[in-house]
Amino acid sequence: MNVPDPRYPIGRFAPPEPIDAATRGAAIDALAAHPAEIRAAVDGLSSAQLDTPYRDGGWTVRQVVHHLADSHLNAYCRTRLALTEEEPTIRVYDEKLWAELADARSAPVEPSLVLLAALHERWVACLRAQPEGAFARSLRHPERGPMSLDRLIALYAWHGRHHVAHVTELAGRLGWR
Repeated sequence: MNVPDPRYPIGRFAPPEPIDAATRGAAIDALAAHPAEIRAAVDGLSSAQLDTPYRDGGWTVRQVVHHLADSHLNAYCRTRLALTEEEPTIRVYDEKLWAELADARSAPVEPSLVLLAALHERWVACLRAQPEGAFARSLRHPERGPMSLDRLIALYAWHGRHHVAHVTELAGRLGWR
């Protein structure tokens, strides 16, 4: 039996090719839905459940929620930079070290859930207000090179689903739901 890799419960990111208006619209819709999906995934979990790693050697559910807020806040800023500057070089950060900070390991998840809801509302409004040509604008990732806004949106639509699946797969595996 082929057991899926618990690091990638929905598979690794594969950018859609080509990215057309329908594909982009679906990615933006996924970004709009993400805050409610992660909230539903953690709703009713106890503190002990939130402190359970989603896999051996992985982050806890709590760290996943805080990581989503951190990561998507960076993606929102990157979106705005791509829209307002000519191929800006973005700053990278060490997500693993951010997830080890005390607040990511122990703070309540509610502030990150609220942040995600407000952040995604702004991000989606910004994206839906852009003309077609804006999505070809790009930024430069110091390690990955140029990335179009279309690809960035597709990546973070996948990223949200990826981490929601970490939580829901864990909850199903341990009989929490």
